[in-house]
Amino acid sequence: MQMREVLAENLRALMGKNKNMIIIDADLSKANGTYSLKKDFPGRVLNVGVAEQNMASIAAGMSSYGFVPFIFTFASFASRRMCDQIAISICYSKQNVKIVGTDPGISAQINGGTHMGLEDIGILRNMPNMVIFEPTDEIQLRKILPQIFSYNGPVYMRIFRKQAPIIFSQNDNFSLFGSKKIKEGNDISIFCSGIMVDETLKANEDLKKLGISAEIINIYTIKPLDKEAVLNSVKKTNAALAVENHNIIGGLKSSISEFLSENYPVLLRSVGIKDKFGQVGNLDCLKKVYEMKKENIVKTALDLFKNKLK
Repeated sequence: MQMREVLAENLRALMGKNKNMIIIDADLSKANGTYSLKKDFPGRVLNVGVAEQNMASIAAGMSSYGFVPFIFTFASFASRRMCDQIAISICYSKQNVKIVGTDPGISAQINGGTHMGLEDIGILRNMPNMVIFEPTDEIQLRKILPQIFSYNGPVYMRIFRKQAPIIFSQNDNFSLFGSKKIKEGNDISIFCSGIMVDETLKANEDLKKLGISAEIINIYTIKPLDKEAVLNSVKKTNAALAVENHNIIGGLKSSISEFLSENYPVLLRSVGIKDKFGQVGNLDCLKKVYEMKKENIVKTALDLFKNKLK
């Protein structure tokens, strides 16, 4: 299933049990998969039109009356366009609003550079009281979404709309405020998120052939960072690599480096968008352009490992 279909299916289940749950869209309900919910909950699924800033303010007001609004738009609009409303009306006011930003980073694909949220984590990570979650696959999304609803406070979920490779099994469990170790390793620690988890696992197959043992940890909740998991891993490997679908400034790499520089300084490298704007293209093409393919992860990991040995 596409991630937006999984999201809608699980929102429908939550709305059936919780009459205070509201869905608000900014004219993207078909694109984001929430259009079908209006038939089941006509009074609780709203479309405010192309008015993202108003949507954030409306959601904050509804939250103050006890509703739990989930608001939907593209990741670029959920961060850049709504920045002040999120800061003041939602985070400063400690409102219980869940913000869903779809197609983050280069996953906006043919919508092009204007619609690519390459800096959304960097913007919203600076907001006190904000939690930032990025699901890896539909299994993780299904298991954490109820936790997001139950959590009392602002949450930003950046989510790939289309079908994502299945990484986890139904037996895997997740805590909203945690991370998930996927592979044990001793030579380097690779911290990855979102669509880059699958690319990292492909790279790991090549790294194993080269004799490098990588520990792979999915950082699905980027704020607050699972500091214990990061620290325990790098104490073993003494080398860190951050792999993300985001500008390497302000996102996962920045979060990890800020923490490690103060607590356990080690060599750190990154794979992600290197301070550039986006452009039109399909996902595979854009990964090549921005050097985010498995071969780029392998090359960076090798450089990291060799420098660690020096």
